[in-house]
Amino acid sequence: MLESLEYTQVDGEKVDHDVVIYALSTCGFCKRAMAFLDANTIRYRYVYLDRIPIEAKNEAKRTLKERHGMDVAFPFAVIDGTKNLVGFIEPDWKSTLGL
Repeated sequence: MLESLEYTQVDGEKVDHDVVIYALSTCGFCKRAMAFLDANTIRYRYVYLDRIPIEAKNEAKRTLKERHGMDVAFPFAVIDGTKNLVGFIEPDWKSTLGL
């Protein structure tokens, strides 16, 4: 299901990790997380779940919870398909991304 979503790609110099962000367009923490990725020139892709049909949003959240074993809060980052970051706590993001 997640593969069928329309993601926006943001290019960056650092391509060590596959970073996917599930966000809300109105979320301040989401904006800070993506600004952090931009400032650190990390390539990532994202989708604003509040800008897709509600059925697709609910299915995406359900799929993320099943795959990663945790409740979805925003931003919800999937790193290399296996690691997760929920919310934006800069030291956690730095550690996970090896910065």
